[in-house]
Amino acid sequence: MAHILFVTWDGGGNVPPALGVAAELHRRGHEIRFLGHRQQRRQIEDRGFRFTPFRHARTWQSTTAHPGIRGLYAYLSVFTDPGPGIDLLDTVAGEPTDVVVIDCLLYGAVAAAEQARLPRVTLVHTFYEFMEAGAKRGPAPLLARVKGQRPLRLWTSSDLVLVTTERELDPAGRRDLPPAVHDTGVVPHRMPSILTPVGEREPLILVSLSSTNFAGQQRTLQRVLDAVRGVAARTVVTTGTSLDPATLTASPDTEIHGHRDHEEILPDATLVIGHGGHDTTMRALAHDVPLIILPMHPLLDQKMIGRTLEDRGAARCLPKTAAPDRIRAAAEQLLADGPHRAAAATLGARIRAHDGAVRAADLIDHLPRR
Repeated sequence: MAHILFVTWDGGGNVPPALGVAAELHRRGHEIRFLGHRQQRRQIEDRGFRFTPFRHARTWQSTTAHPGIRGLYAYLSVFTDPGPGIDLLDTVAGEPTDVVVIDCLLYGAVAAAEQARLPRVTLVHTFYEFMEAGAKRGPAPLLARVKGQRPLRLWTSSDLVLVTTERELDPAGRRDLPPAVHDTGVVPHRMPSILTPVGEREPLILVSLSSTNFAGQQRTLQRVLDAVRGVAARTVVTTGTSLDPATLTASPDTEIHGHRDHEEILPDATLVIGHGGHDTTMRALAHDVPLIILPMHPLLDQKMIGRTLEDRGAARCLPKTAAPDRIRAAAEQLLADGPHRAAAATLGARIRAHDGAVRAADLIDHLPRR
Protein backbone atom coordinates (compact mmCIF):
# COMPACT_ATOMS: atom_id res chain seq x y z
CA MET A 1 0.00 0.00 0.00
CA ALA A 2 1.24 3.50 -0.85
CA HIS A 3 0.27 6.80 0.80
CA ILE A 4 -0.64 9.16 -2.04
CA LEU A 5 -1.41 12.87 -1.75
CA PHE A 6 -3.35 14.65 -4.52
CA VAL A 7 -2.92 18.44 -4.71
CA THR A 8 -5.67 20.18 -6.66
CA TRP A 9 -7.42 23.55 -6.99
CA ASP A 10 -10.93 24.86 -7.61
CA GLY A 11 -10.80 25.04 -11.40
CA GLY A 12 -13.89 23.07 -12.46
CA GLY A 13 -13.04 20.46 -15.10
CA ASN A 14 -9.56 19.81 -13.69
CA VAL A 15 -11.00 17.98 -10.67
CA PRO A 16 -12.89 14.96 -12.17
CA PRO A 17 -9.76 13.37 -13.71
CA ALA A 18 -7.96 13.62 -10.38
CA LEU A 19 -10.91 12.06 -8.58
CA GLY A 20 -11.14 9.27 -11.16
CA VAL A 21 -7.46 8.36 -10.87
CA ALA A 22 -7.68 8.57 -7.07
CA ALA A 23 -10.67 6.21 -7.07
CA GLU A 24 -8.79 3.61 -9.11
CA LEU A 25 -5.75 3.84 -6.82
CA HIS A 26 -8.00 3.49 -3.77
CA ARG A 27 -9.63 0.43 -5.34
CA ARG A 28 -6.15 -1.11 -5.50
CA GLY A 29 -5.66 -0.61 -1.76
CA HIS A 30 -3.69 2.64 -1.63
CA GLU A 31 -4.36 5.30 1.01
CA ILE A 32 -5.48 8.52 -0.71
CA ARG A 33 -5.91 12.04 0.60
CA PHE A 34 -6.44 15.45 -1.03
CA LEU A 35 -5.19 18.99 -0.48
CA GLY A 36 -7.09 21.86 -2.11
CA HIS A 37 -9.21 24.98 -1.78
CA ARG A 38 -11.58 24.99 1.19
CA GLN A 39 -14.78 24.96 -0.91
CA GLN A 40 -13.72 21.68 -2.55
CA ARG A 41 -14.18 19.75 0.69
CA ARG A 42 -17.68 18.46 0.01
CA GLN A 43 -16.97 17.36 -3.57
CA ILE A 44 -13.92 15.39 -2.47
CA GLU A 45 -15.22 13.97 0.80
CA ASP A 46 -18.41 12.83 -0.99
CA ARG A 47 -16.12 10.57 -3.01
CA GLY A 48 -14.76 9.05 0.20
CA PHE A 49 -11.38 10.78 0.39
CA ARG A 50 -9.82 12.66 3.27
CA PHE A 51 -9.45 16.37 2.57
CA THR A 52 -7.20 19.09 3.97
CA PRO A 53 -7.80 22.72 2.96
CA PHE A 54 -5.03 25.06 1.91
CA ARG A 55 -3.95 27.42 4.70
CA HIS A 56 -1.31 29.49 2.90
CA ALA A 57 -2.73 29.57 -0.63
CA ARG A 58 -4.42 32.61 -2.15
CA THR A 59 -8.19 32.72 -1.81
CA TRP A 60 -9.82 31.55 -5.02
CA GLN A 61 -13.29 30.46 -6.09
CA SER A 62 -14.20 29.49 -9.66
CA THR A 63 -17.80 30.69 -9.31
CA THR A 64 -16.66 34.27 -8.68
CA ALA A 65 -16.39 36.46 -11.79
CA HIS A 66 -12.81 37.41 -12.76
CA PRO A 67 -13.18 39.68 -15.81
CA GLY A 68 -10.59 41.48 -17.90
CA ILE A 69 -6.90 41.96 -17.25
CA ARG A 70 -7.38 41.85 -13.50
CA GLY A 71 -9.12 38.49 -13.88
CA LEU A 72 -6.26 37.12 -15.97
CA TYR A 73 -3.78 38.25 -13.31
CA ALA A 74 -5.93 36.56 -10.64
CA TYR A 75 -5.76 33.24 -12.54
CA LEU A 76 -2.01 33.51 -13.05
CA SER A 77 -1.50 34.37 -9.40
CA VAL A 78 -3.23 31.13 -8.42
CA PHE A 79 -0.96 29.14 -10.73
CA THR A 80 2.27 30.75 -9.52
CA ASP A 81 1.25 31.03 -5.85
CA PRO A 82 3.88 29.44 -3.56
CA GLY A 83 1.20 28.92 -0.88
CA PRO A 84 0.02 25.47 -2.10
CA GLY A 85 3.64 24.35 -2.02
CA ILE A 86 4.02 25.46 1.60
CA ASP A 87 0.84 23.55 2.49
CA LEU A 88 2.05 20.50 0.57
CA LEU A 89 5.26 20.38 2.58
CA ASP A 90 3.40 20.92 5.86
CA THR A 91 1.04 18.07 5.00
CA VAL A 92 3.85 15.72 3.99
CA ALA A 93 5.72 16.53 7.21
CA GLY A 94 2.66 15.49 9.21
CA GLU A 95 2.15 11.98 7.86
CA PRO A 96 3.78 9.43 5.53
CA THR A 97 3.63 10.26 1.83
CA ASP A 98 5.03 8.00 -0.87
CA VAL A 99 3.84 9.94 -3.94
CA VAL A 100 2.35 13.38 -4.58
CA VAL A 101 0.07 13.89 -7.61
CA ILE A 102 -0.14 17.60 -8.44
CA ASP A 103 -2.34 19.52 -10.85
CA CYS A 104 -0.04 20.82 -13.59
CA LEU A 105 -1.20 24.42 -13.14
CA LEU A 106 -0.08 24.61 -9.52
CA TYR A 107 3.48 25.59 -10.41
CA GLY A 108 4.28 26.55 -6.81
CA ALA A 109 3.29 23.11 -5.53
CA VAL A 110 5.26 21.27 -8.23
CA ALA A 111 8.29 23.44 -7.43
CA ALA A 112 8.01 22.69 -3.71
CA ALA A 113 7.77 18.94 -4.36
CA GLU A 114 10.84 19.10 -6.59
CA GLN A 115 12.86 21.01 -4.00
CA ALA A 116 11.87 18.47 -1.34
CA ARG A 117 12.80 15.64 -3.75
CA LEU A 118 9.41 14.00 -3.34
CA PRO A 119 8.31 11.33 -5.83
CA ARG A 120 5.91 13.41 -7.89
CA VAL A 121 3.38 13.05 -10.66
CA THR A 122 2.17 16.03 -12.67
CA LEU A 123 -1.44 15.64 -13.79
CA VAL A 124 -2.43 17.32 -17.08
CA HIS A 125 -6.21 17.46 -17.52
CA THR A 126 -6.48 18.62 -21.14
CA PHE A 127 -4.47 18.56 -24.39
CA TYR A 128 -0.73 18.55 -23.69
CA GLU A 129 -0.27 20.69 -26.83
CA PHE A 130 -2.21 23.51 -25.20
CA MET A 131 -0.49 23.24 -21.83
CA GLU A 132 2.98 23.03 -23.33
CA ALA A 133 2.39 26.10 -25.50
CA GLY A 134 1.12 28.06 -22.50
CA ALA A 135 4.17 27.06 -20.47
CA LYS A 136 6.56 28.27 -23.19
CA ARG A 137 5.10 31.67 -24.05
CA GLY A 138 2.53 34.18 -22.92
CA PRO A 139 1.86 35.77 -19.53
CA ALA A 140 1.94 32.57 -17.42
CA PRO A 141 5.63 31.68 -17.87
CA LEU A 142 6.61 35.35 -17.54
CA LEU A 143 5.00 35.66 -14.11
CA ALA A 144 6.30 32.21 -13.15
CA ARG A 145 9.89 33.22 -13.94
CA VAL A 146 9.55 36.27 -11.69
CA LYS A 147 8.79 33.80 -8.89
CA GLY A 148 11.65 31.49 -9.82
CA GLN A 149 9.44 28.86 -11.48
CA ARG A 150 10.01 27.20 -14.87
CA PRO A 151 6.72 25.36 -15.58
CA LEU A 152 7.84 23.20 -18.50
CA ARG A 153 11.05 22.12 -16.76
CA LEU A 154 9.11 21.42 -13.56
CA TRP A 155 6.73 19.15 -15.44
CA THR A 156 9.23 17.21 -17.49
CA SER A 157 11.55 16.67 -14.51
CA SER A 158 8.67 15.01 -12.65
CA ASP A 159 8.75 11.24 -12.28
CA LEU A 160 5.61 11.12 -14.42
CA VAL A 161 3.51 13.55 -16.43
CA LEU A 162 0.07 12.01 -16.97
CA VAL A 163 -2.03 13.53 -19.76
CA THR A 164 -5.64 12.46 -19.28
CA THR A 165 -6.91 12.85 -22.82
CA GLU A 166 -7.33 10.85 -26.01
CA ARG A 167 -3.99 10.89 -27.83
CA GLU A 168 -5.71 10.73 -31.21
CA LEU A 169 -7.23 14.16 -30.54
CA ASP A 170 -4.30 15.89 -28.81
CA PRO A 171 -2.14 17.64 -31.45
CA ALA A 172 0.89 16.80 -29.29
CA GLY A 173 0.15 13.10 -29.78
CA ARG A 174 1.56 13.26 -33.30
CA ARG A 175 5.13 13.97 -32.20
CA ASP A 176 7.73 12.67 -29.77
CA LEU A 177 7.37 13.99 -26.23
CA PRO A 178 9.76 13.99 -23.23
CA PRO A 179 10.20 10.54 -21.64
CA ALA A 180 8.22 11.44 -18.52
CA VAL A 181 5.09 12.34 -20.51
CA HIS A 182 2.46 9.62 -20.95
CA ASP A 183 -1.00 9.93 -22.42
CA THR A 184 -3.41 7.79 -20.40
CA GLY A 185 -6.65 8.20 -22.29
CA VAL A 186 -9.69 9.98 -20.91
CA VAL A 187 -10.57 9.26 -17.28
CA PRO A 188 -14.11 7.86 -17.61
CA HIS A 189 -17.34 8.71 -15.84
CA ARG A 190 -20.20 6.24 -15.43
CA MET A 191 -21.41 4.70 -18.67
CA PRO A 192 -24.54 2.63 -19.36
CA SER A 193 -23.96 -1.06 -20.02
CA ILE A 194 -25.57 -0.68 -23.45
CA LEU A 195 -25.23 2.54 -25.47
CA THR A 196 -28.20 3.29 -27.74
CA PRO A 197 -27.07 4.64 -31.15
CA VAL A 198 -27.66 8.38 -31.39
CA GLY A 199 -29.86 7.89 -34.45
CA GLU A 200 -32.27 5.79 -32.38
CA ARG A 201 -32.63 8.35 -29.56
CA GLU A 202 -35.38 10.93 -29.32
CA PRO A 203 -34.02 14.44 -30.08
CA LEU A 204 -32.59 15.86 -26.85
CA ILE A 205 -30.20 18.79 -26.43
CA LEU A 206 -28.06 19.13 -23.33
CA VAL A 207 -26.86 22.71 -22.80
CA SER A 208 -24.07 23.17 -20.27
CA LEU A 209 -21.56 25.98 -20.25
CA SER A 210 -18.72 26.29 -17.75
CA SER A 211 -19.09 25.98 -14.00
CA THR A 212 -16.49 28.78 -13.87
CA ASN A 213 -17.96 32.29 -13.96
CA PHE A 214 -16.64 33.59 -17.29
CA ALA A 215 -17.42 37.10 -18.52
CA GLY A 216 -20.45 37.20 -20.83
CA GLN A 217 -21.52 33.64 -20.05
CA GLN A 218 -25.08 34.56 -19.08
CA ARG A 219 -25.58 36.49 -22.33
CA THR A 220 -24.27 33.54 -24.33
CA LEU A 221 -26.55 31.11 -22.51
CA GLN A 222 -29.57 33.32 -23.15
CA ARG A 223 -28.71 33.40 -26.88
CA VAL A 224 -28.55 29.60 -26.84
CA LEU A 225 -31.99 29.46 -25.18
CA ASP A 226 -33.35 31.83 -27.82
CA ALA A 227 -31.76 29.67 -30.53
CA VAL A 228 -33.31 26.38 -29.42
CA ARG A 229 -36.78 27.92 -29.08
CA GLY A 230 -38.85 26.16 -31.72
CA VAL A 231 -36.22 23.51 -32.54
CA ALA A 232 -37.79 20.05 -32.71
CA ALA A 233 -36.01 18.69 -29.65
CA ARG A 234 -36.40 18.64 -25.90
CA THR A 235 -33.76 20.77 -24.18
CA VAL A 236 -32.20 20.34 -20.73
CA VAL A 237 -29.98 23.13 -19.37
CA THR A 238 -27.62 22.96 -16.38
CA THR A 239 -26.27 26.30 -15.20
CA GLY A 240 -24.03 25.30 -12.31
CA THR A 241 -23.66 27.63 -9.33
CA SER A 242 -22.23 30.53 -11.37
CA LEU A 243 -25.61 31.48 -12.89
CA ASP A 244 -29.07 31.81 -11.39
CA PRO A 245 -31.64 29.86 -13.48
CA ALA A 246 -34.27 32.46 -12.53
CA THR A 247 -32.44 35.11 -14.57
CA LEU A 248 -32.91 33.15 -17.82
CA THR A 249 -35.88 33.09 -20.19
CA ALA A 250 -36.73 29.82 -21.92
CA SER A 251 -39.51 28.16 -23.89
CA PRO A 252 -41.94 25.82 -22.05
CA ASP A 253 -40.27 22.68 -23.45
CA THR A 254 -36.88 23.62 -21.95
CA GLU A 255 -35.86 22.45 -18.47
CA ILE A 256 -33.37 24.60 -16.57
CA HIS A 257 -31.56 23.14 -13.57
CA GLY A 258 -28.90 24.65 -11.34
CA HIS A 259 -27.39 21.17 -11.16
CA ARG A 260 -28.23 17.82 -12.64
CA ASP A 261 -25.92 14.86 -13.14
CA HIS A 262 -24.95 14.74 -16.81
CA GLU A 263 -24.73 10.94 -16.61
CA GLU A 264 -28.52 10.96 -16.26
CA ILE A 265 -28.88 12.93 -19.52
CA LEU A 266 -26.05 11.98 -21.86
CA PRO A 267 -27.21 8.40 -22.62
CA ASP A 268 -30.36 9.95 -24.17
CA ALA A 269 -28.81 13.12 -25.63
CA THR A 270 -28.43 13.70 -29.36
CA LEU A 271 -26.59 17.04 -29.17
CA VAL A 272 -24.53 18.87 -26.54
CA ILE A 273 -24.06 22.63 -26.61
CA GLY A 274 -21.10 23.52 -24.42
CA HIS A 275 -18.08 25.79 -23.99
CA GLY A 276 -15.35 23.33 -24.96
CA GLY A 277 -14.19 22.38 -21.49
CA HIS A 278 -12.20 19.16 -21.79
CA ASP A 279 -14.11 17.10 -19.24
CA THR A 280 -17.64 17.84 -20.47
CA THR A 281 -16.59 17.57 -24.10
CA MET A 282 -14.98 14.15 -23.65
CA ARG A 283 -18.01 12.94 -21.67
CA ALA A 284 -20.27 13.91 -24.57
CA LEU A 285 -18.05 12.14 -27.10
CA ALA A 286 -17.88 9.05 -24.89
CA HIS A 287 -21.66 8.83 -25.42
CA ASP A 288 -21.20 9.34 -29.21
CA VAL A 289 -22.87 12.78 -29.05
CA PRO A 290 -21.82 15.57 -31.46
CA LEU A 291 -21.37 19.08 -30.09
CA ILE A 292 -21.71 22.79 -30.68
CA ILE A 293 -18.83 24.49 -28.88
CA LEU A 294 -18.92 28.16 -27.85
CA PRO A 295 -15.52 28.90 -26.23
CA MET A 296 -15.94 31.23 -23.26
CA HIS A 297 -12.33 32.40 -22.80
CA PRO A 298 -9.86 33.20 -25.60
CA LEU A 299 -6.78 32.18 -23.62
CA LEU A 300 -7.96 28.78 -22.40
CA ASP A 301 -8.03 25.37 -24.11
CA GLN A 302 -11.65 25.66 -25.25
CA LYS A 303 -10.92 27.07 -28.71
CA MET A 304 -8.28 24.42 -29.47
CA ILE A 305 -10.66 21.66 -28.39
CA GLY A 306 -13.54 23.13 -30.42
CA ARG A 307 -11.50 23.55 -33.59
CA THR A 308 -9.91 20.10 -33.26
CA LEU A 309 -13.34 18.46 -33.06
CA GLU A 310 -14.68 20.61 -35.88
CA ASP A 311 -11.76 19.45 -38.03
CA ARG A 312 -12.70 15.85 -37.14
CA GLY A 313 -16.30 16.48 -38.19
CA ALA A 314 -17.81 15.84 -34.74
CA ALA A 315 -18.59 19.43 -33.75
CA ARG A 316 -19.25 22.99 -34.83
CA CYS A 317 -17.15 25.67 -33.13
CA LEU A 318 -18.84 29.08 -32.98
CA PRO A 319 -17.89 32.34 -31.25
CA LYS A 320 -19.61 32.94 -27.91
CA THR A 321 -21.21 36.04 -29.47
CA ALA A 322 -22.88 34.00 -32.24
CA ALA A 323 -26.43 35.15 -32.95
CA PRO A 324 -29.36 32.82 -32.12
CA ASP A 325 -30.07 32.23 -35.83
CA ARG A 326 -26.54 30.94 -36.38
CA ILE A 327 -26.69 28.67 -33.32
CA ARG A 328 -30.12 27.39 -34.38
CA ALA A 329 -28.87 26.52 -37.89
CA ALA A 330 -25.95 24.57 -36.42
CA ALA A 331 -28.23 22.77 -33.95
CA GLU A 332 -30.70 21.73 -36.65
CA GLN A 333 -27.83 20.45 -38.81
CA LEU A 334 -26.29 18.39 -36.00
CA LEU A 335 -29.63 17.03 -34.78
CA ALA A 336 -30.23 15.55 -38.23
CA ASP A 337 -28.55 12.42 -39.52
CA GLY A 338 -25.20 12.99 -41.20
CA PRO A 339 -21.44 12.33 -41.15
CA HIS A 340 -21.07 14.22 -37.85
CA ARG A 341 -22.77 11.33 -36.05
CA ALA A 342 -20.34 8.81 -37.48
CA ALA A 343 -17.41 11.08 -36.60
CA ALA A 344 -18.59 11.46 -32.99
CA ALA A 345 -19.23 7.70 -32.69
CA THR A 346 -15.73 6.89 -33.99
CA LEU A 347 -14.16 9.18 -31.41
CA GLY A 348 -16.50 7.83 -28.74
CA ALA A 349 -15.38 4.27 -29.43
CA ARG A 350 -11.74 5.31 -29.08
CA ILE A 351 -12.39 7.09 -25.80
CA ARG A 352 -14.27 4.11 -24.36
CA ALA A 353 -11.48 1.74 -25.43
CA HIS A 354 -8.86 3.40 -23.18
CA ASP A 355 -9.57 3.74 -19.46
CA GLY A 356 -7.38 6.67 -18.41
CA ALA A 357 -7.79 5.95 -14.70
CA VAL A 358 -6.47 2.39 -15.08
CA ARG A 359 -3.54 3.47 -17.24
CA ALA A 360 -2.65 6.30 -14.84
CA ALA A 361 -2.83 3.99 -11.82
CA ASP A 362 -0.65 1.40 -13.58
CA LEU A 363 2.05 4.00 -14.19
CA ILE A 364 1.89 5.31 -10.61
CA ASP A 365 2.04 1.75 -9.26
CA HIS A 366 5.32 1.20 -11.12
CA LEU A 367 7.01 4.27 -9.65
CA PRO A 368 9.93 3.29 -7.41
CA ARG A 369 9.20 4.09 -3.75
CA ARG A 370 11.86 6.23 -2.12
